[in-house]
Amino acid sequence: MRKEYDFSKAQRGPAVASPGKTRITIMLDDDLIEFFRAKAEAQGTGYQTMINATLRATVAEEQGHSSENEPLTVAALRRVLREELHS
Repeated sequence: MRKEYDFSKAQRGPAVASPGKTRITIMLDDDLIEFFRAKAEAQGTGYQTMINATLRATVAEEQGHSSENEPLTVAALRRVLREELHS
């Protein structure tokens, strides 16, 4: 990097927001976090994504929606194949 750059008047830009998502702070039990982290690592996905999917499935079940009516996604197909291969 050049020594002539002057960052003394630089400002940090705003964080890029994810559309349709809200950042929150939530306290979860350690054993739950470890469960989702281990499961996510085994499936090759993020543990926060798994927690979100679990919450979404619970809400859908509570509202009387069945996940069987939803279109099959690549992520869902991979999950099912991994479950079948491991059993």
